[in-house]
Amino acid sequence: MQNRSDAAEVRAYRRYVALGDSQTEGVGDGDGAGGLRGWADRFAEVLDRVSPGVEYANLAVRGKLAGQVRAEQLAAALGLRPDLATVVAGVNDLMRPRFDAGAVAGELEAMFAALTAGGAHVVTLTFPDVGRIAPLTRPLRPRVRALNAAVRAAAARHGVTVVETEHEPVATDPRLWSADRLHASPVGHARIAAAVAQALHLPDGGPAWNTPFPTPAARLTLATEARWAAAFLAPWVARHARGRSSGTGRTAKRPDLLPVAAPYR
Repeated sequence: MQNRSDAAEVRAYRRYVALGDSQTEGVGDGDGAGGLRGWADRFAEVLDRVSPGVEYANLAVRGKLAGQVRAEQLAAALGLRPDLATVVAGVNDLMRPRFDAGAVAGELEAMFAALTAGGAHVVTLTFPDVGRIAPLTRPLRPRVRALNAAVRAAAARHGVTVVETEHEPVATDPRLWSADRLHASPVGHARIAAAVAQALHLPDGGPAWNTPFPTPAARLTLATEARWAAAFLAPWVARHARGRSSGTGRTAKRPDLLPVAAPYR
């Protein structure tokens, strides 16, 4: 795995703000009390262990397109004056009929530029091969590759750290994904948090995030694919055909900077 950073030394961060969609919100990783945990929460805990007293806000809302993340979350993020921000979006755009990798990357780049100009170090992720996670989505592979390339180029222009997942075999292991194959499982969220921590050279990032599992994953079959399509793909298509999003009516779970251990709604 290659991570790109504008600084190799460990930096102490005090205010961390996460922007994005369902993955950053934490869908797929319940907290055991009816809420969500997720990789950003897990990463914030690593930050706080390294440098106690970190404050953390999570503005992510499920279902948001990259342009919506910019329109609805960027101003609030800038108002919190973060010294560290993560920006992860674009998967919801990938699945829309009219997808433009350059336009999506442009929305992300606008966030990179504004946040770095405000003094934040920014981290983003590339996306893994969706065709290996859900074979029925193989037609989306060229879109994923195009978006990843555009994100890398945009990140390079602004000194943004890129956590590379596209070419890591473990990133498509089904054990890292929830039953819907759109969201990481608790194990997957833990791996993403570790990947971000390691990209920033934090000393408490744990084992290498891309370490393979000791046993092979169960093989996908036609029967499992048919069940997945009926249970998850068809309802997603139907919902979006009606113009609805999973984020309709939702707001950020942690809109204010709070100590990492502080409870939130």
